[in-house]
Amino acid sequence: MATATQTAAPTLIGSVQRALKLLEAVASHADGAPAKQLARETGIPLPTTYHLLRTLTHEGYLLREKGLFLLGEAAGRLARGGAVQNRRIKIEDSLARWRDEIGVPVYFALYRDGEIELVSVADTPSSPAVEEWADFRETAHAHAIGQCLLSQLDLKSRQDHLDRHPVAAMTPYTLCNRQALLERLAGLGRMEPVVERQEYALGTVCAAIPITVGSTAAALAVSVPLHQEERLLPAIERLRNEVGKLFSSLAFSISI
Repeated sequence: MATATQTAAPTLIGSVQRALKLLEAVASHADGAPAKQLARETGIPLPTTYHLLRTLTHEGYLLREKGLFLLGEAAGRLARGGAVQNRRIKIEDSLARWRDEIGVPVYFALYRDGEIELVSVADTPSSPAVEEWADFRETAHAHAIGQCLLSQLDLKSRQDHLDRHPVAAMTPYTLCNRQALLERLAGLGRMEPVVERQEYALGTVCAAIPITVGSTAAALAVSVPLHQEERLLPAIERLRNEVGKLFSSLAFSISI
């Protein structure tokens, strides 16, 4: 008698398989294709083809124009979602590589739609990232990533951000004077690292370097424990020296 392991087989949903075949067939015709042609190309009976095409059109995966079927907005979202996922994987792989080579946590962040967005972090149990004990989006004034991103904005945008997220003491070392913070940001050079010592979290020092593409601000950053502060500047300097190589693999991330 056959065992369950011997007889087990994947359960395939035929209607799903046929719908996917139709989507692939439609995608191969930039100008669209009629139902009869799609049925021939996929080997799906015409009545079934009509039924699936109506369902896919109703759900927004296809459009019907003058008897021809084309990909719809929902199918476009699927494609974009896959592309975004691929970009995120490439970002994570890049950061992990530099984490291993430099030996410190590596962060990648964007300034998008008026907010700080921490896209990805690569760390290890033995070299953990800074714990986000206070929302990074609301504390840009206190950490290297936020200061680096704010430094890439124009004065009006910086002021708007600080209006929405006022400066506040996160630790005894936080710069709480808004005007002094604005002066610090304005004084930073184009590719100068932003260094922050215990302003966001006690016992931690961080540094970030800017990356700007068009109107989008981005930053790469590293952090080390306070007692290893001598490692911070060599680590960020190494990252800055390699930013050209990193940028070739990270530039796509701007659109995430």
